[in-house]
Amino acid sequence: MSQGSAGYKAVAKLYNALMTGVVLTLVSQRGNAPARDFVRAHFRRQHLEKFLPGLTKLGLDGLPDAVACAQYHYLSNALGGVRTEYVKESDAKAWVRYPPPRWIWQGTAICGVPTEVNAAMLHGWHGHNGVSLNNPRLGFVCTGLTTDGDPGLEGYYFDYGHPIAEHERVRYAKDERMPRFDPSQAPRLDVASWPEERLAKVERAYAVEYLRSLVPTLTDLFGEQEMVAILGRTARLIGMQFYDDMAAILGIRERTAQAFIWLTAALLQASGESVQAHGSELRQSGWKAMDGIAGVPASALAAWNELLVGMLSVHDRFLTLSVEDRRDRDGAIVWRVG
Repeated sequence: MSQGSAGYKAVAKLYNALMTGVVLTLVSQRGNAPARDFVRAHFRRQHLEKFLPGLTKLGLDGLPDAVACAQYHYLSNALGGVRTEYVKESDAKAWVRYPPPRWIWQGTAICGVPTEVNAAMLHGWHGHNGVSLNNPRLGFVCTGLTTDGDPGLEGYYFDYGHPIAEHERVRYAKDERMPRFDPSQAPRLDVASWPEERLAKVERAYAVEYLRSLVPTLTDLFGEQEMVAILGRTARLIGMQFYDDMAAILGIRERTAQAFIWLTAALLQASGESVQAHGSELRQSGWKAMDGIAGVPASALAAWNELLVGMLSVHDRFLTLSVEDRRDRDGAIVWRVG
């Protein structure tokens, strides 16, 4: 694995864990309803930003709506490293399935995710496709939820042939099952010739989008102070739990201050940031991960920084990390380890 590819893999794993952790923090600290509201708002935000442009980029905007929607999920998730299945029954009915293991609820985390929280992503994204496509006849029928013990989240987009009510945009039919998936009949993208690093970079971008969405979503729903508390607590725990994975992927073996700067620099560079490392100091130009996003308070940096605080506590718990946000002066963020 190349150095660039390793960095992309590390970032993808870290931000996947951060998203999962935020949901579990909300469930355990705030309750099911706030967690459900967050998941729904998070996926609605991503839908509004990504869905229609994605249809065009993937060349799906000329297909029947139900087919285009199912193919969108199949292809976009595959590019992001998420295993997905697809079956077309007709122009008006097309299935999509997310088999275990679920990417978003990795490992044992799925045991702590209530079904209403898991289902909220359908209401945030899948049920809004017809609205975005200006097709009042289109809905999504969910036939299985992994959190209910079903062998995957599955369902189909269906054009009813007549306008449907808002509450019908997501319907549940647990007595139906998706037909067997045949990869030879599924749509394909010309990615067979893509090098490993390019595929890893796409997977990284998929995960970073979760970070870009969860910060403003938490702020909108709970306010700045609660966003900092929720994200900060989660980030520190994720940093501690995933430090060994990050060090192994990035080849960090020493437990010195400089080695931690190297690890941080590798993660930030793989995230798309511009950084310069000098001994035990790291300087970053701006915060590209949050560029162009409204509703991101300056305090979000301190909450995100708890990822590094958590990792450093495992790297060497006697070292300290300081961060200086100078974006309002010279555009820099500076970390020091000592």
